[in-house]
Amino acid sequence: MAAEHLQRGAAAETTALNLLRRAGLQLLARNARSRAGELDLVMLDGDTLVFVEVRQRSSAAFGGALDSIDAHKCRRVVRAATGWLAGHPQYAQAPCRFDVVLADGQPPQLQWLRDAFRADDY
Repeated sequence: MAAEHLQRGAAAETTALNLLRRAGLQLLARNARSRAGELDLVMLDGDTLVFVEVRQRSSAAFGGALDSIDAHKCRRVVRAATGWLAGHPQYAQAPCRFDVVLADGQPPQLQWLRDAFRADDY
């Protein structure tokens, strides 16, 4: 069951990545790990650095993908982004944005939430 869950998550990330690329964003990193946490996707939208969290739920039985984005998750993503920026000083002055791509159902229906939350709030 865990392997199937990981495969669905990876497939949702790939689908989200394709959506964002079609919209003109450029991939900088995927599954970027640091001591501060993991970032699903790090992308550039023009000169704006975009940290993307992909949330996938195949069923709404325990709440949909949007319900899985809580304050704790946002803080973890902000910490991971801060860690990523520390290792990539060339982007230190770039404007940053936190987006979320929701993938609900099977096959997943995608919803892209641009500027879903702000670092200042966490």
